[in-house]
Amino acid sequence: MTTIADPGPTDKSVLYDQDSHVSSAVWDGQERGVLRCHEHTSMLEQWKLTPEQIELVEKAGFGYLRVIPSFSLDNSLISALVERWRRETNTFHFPVGEMTITLEDVALILGLAIDGKPVIGASSNTPSSVCEALLGKAPEDLNGGMLKLTWLKESFSKCPEDASPEVIERYTRAYLLYLVGSTVFSTTTGNKVSIMYLPLFENFDEAGKYAWGAAALAFLYRTLGNASLKSQGTISGSLTLVQCWSYYHLNLGRPKINEDTSGRFPFALRWKGRQSGSRSTSNIIAYRKALDSLTPCDVQWLPYKDLDFSVVPEHIKDNLDLRRSKTMLICFDKAEKHMPDRCLRQFGLPQSIPEKVKRWEKKIRTPGPGKDLTNDAESEAKVKLQAELKEWLERKLLIVEVGDDVDESEYMQWYEKITRRFLGRPESLESEFQRTVAAMKEIASIAESVSIDRMDSRDKKLLNEIKSSVHNCLTEIVGEARKGRRKSVSKRKRSDDSNSRED
Repeated sequence: MTTIADPGPTDKSVLYDQDSHVSSAVWDGQERGVLRCHEHTSMLEQWKLTPEQIELVEKAGFGYLRVIPSFSLDNSLISALVERWRRETNTFHFPVGEMTITLEDVALILGLAIDGKPVIGASSNTPSSVCEALLGKAPEDLNGGMLKLTWLKESFSKCPEDASPEVIERYTRAYLLYLVGSTVFSTTTGNKVSIMYLPLFENFDEAGKYAWGAAALAFLYRTLGNASLKSQGTISGSLTLVQCWSYYHLNLGRPKINEDTSGRFPFALRWKGRQSGSRSTSNIIAYRKALDSLTPCDVQWLPYKDLDFSVVPEHIKDNLDLRRSKTMLICFDKAEKHMPDRCLRQFGLPQSIPEKVKRWEKKIRTPGPGKDLTNDAESEAKVKLQAELKEWLERKLLIVEVGDDVDESEYMQWYEKITRRFLGRPESLESEFQRTVAAMKEIASIAESVSIDRMDSRDKKLLNEIKSSVHNCLTEIVGEARKGRRKSVSKRKRSDDSNSRED
């Protein structure tokens, strides 16, 4: 009987939450399937912005995010990556070492500012009064401080041609709220966005001074961490960022490059995105296997070094040093640690053994959706976030440096002890064979069920070719399996005969 190796970690000082992690459930044979991925970008193109609105969007800091088209998400790829995410370290744990989505990735892929004021809220009153003041009206079903994205689109997607400056600003605020609610701050509560972001768009010039990229990354870290728990089945946040990050860094499920956008920014525009494909569990198993066997050759540690940086705006280029800042990222009630010291090879530096992981409570009690964000409440939030805000204010003093005497072999020896080495159980050839046969039979069944009544001769010919190919493939597979079994029986018989003669 084959002994299945312990997947780890053997040293639980880092991944102390292993029992709650989805990888424990996968190892026990409790597949949760593909995550439900919540990103609501498909309707963004229905918003018709005037030149005046576009100018305000750019002032607010979202001019580049606005031009990123809707991506068809590869739910299986995202689900497989989440299985490798660890909220103890805010990193992916791969066989080659730790990697993560950094401030550099947010800045270059989404074009969001990674330097500026922390996104912690603005002085306001009740959600209803905020809507009335900044949008000119409020929906009747404003429950829990959450606005329906559909209400925003139906009410504000087309600004009147003769609109006054005040009306143009209201329509633009509605668009910005829809934009962040459908992308970087998307939630698992369905087609809704929290009203708490709206006061930040009261003044467009002031909105442009926030570190939206850092807030988006804090939000994403939290949603990745939540989705990595075996009790969860959904994920939100900027999944376009996750998918594009994977395309840039890992040779896994990549689509073709959009050649006609090679000179444009942000760098998300380089990818065509996944146009179609299955959401079946078999896809996540295939991705899981690929990640389990990931080698250094499958990783691009410095994917942006050969790209055209002349298209990157100066305010982003000037702050890229923050990619190595070991600081705290803040987005309202979410404070998450940015840990570039664990992923130094992503900056062209040798990887040393990082500092010991400190256990800390991630949930910070600050005003959430539906709560008043008055001056007193905001002051209280700042007090509760005092240590985190101090780190953010000192972000440029927290740049990680590396010595000259780093031995990466020592890091890998340490890493193999503290990590989860693989997720999927080694599978027998018999199981693989049975799954392949089942898949081929399913294809044959689908082909047989297709109606040919309205098909032209060319389509009928193609369908017959598919049926023939599947039939031949099944015949060949079954034939090889029988041949293999005959050889095995013959080999056992010869062995038995030999043992009898020896007796």
